[in-house]
Amino acid sequence: MSSRMLSAADPLPFRPQRVLIAGVTGSGKTTLAARIGKAWGLRHVEIDALFHGPHWTPRPDFLDDVGAFAATERWITEWQYTSKGTDEIMTPRAQLVIWLDYPYPVVRSRLIRRTLGRSILRTRMYNGNVEKPIWKLLMTRDPDQNILAWQTKTLRHWTERMPTVTDAFPHLTIVRLTHPRETEKWLMVQAEPGASTAPPKRRSRER
Repeated sequence: MSSRMLSAADPLPFRPQRVLIAGVTGSGKTTLAARIGKAWGLRHVEIDALFHGPHWTPRPDFLDDVGAFAATERWITEWQYTSKGTDEIMTPRAQLVIWLDYPYPVVRSRLIRRTLGRSILRTRMYNGNVEKPIWKLLMTRDPDQNILAWQTKTLRHWTERMPTVTDAFPHLTIVRLTHPRETEKWLMVQAEPGASTAPPKRRSRER
């Protein structure tokens, strides 16, 4: 028995309470998770904020914190850090996976805009961390030091992994969305009467 793979045109057979968002860096997992969490009444746990401590160091309590939220009944988060042990904790508890399988030009342009914006504005993120200055990013192609190089390295990660995911976690329902326009249409179809799935308003500067 394998997971059920749905397209954007397929209605969800149930309203999930625990959701994972899969996709390459820059696909918009965190933004979509926040939107769905608000619309469906799910607690959005940003998993990057659990992993990164000050100065981008891994937090020693990361897996304990993942286990704590995964044990609750209603949540949504990004499907990341699987090599760190999250698959053994939160994936068995999840009910739905939303897979953002977007074209390379889309995810690349999104990541460039996000990285430039955060770097130039010195936007504070989780635990006071800020993006590296642009000149530092340009000086290295090490995927562990350059998020653009990391995206290139992991571009096909989910395409290659999904066949094994469907066998390893047969309880999951997986929705594959292949373009942001498709995602917007899917969100409108899934919205309950009176619920809003509108994208967040852009701010001139994050704080």
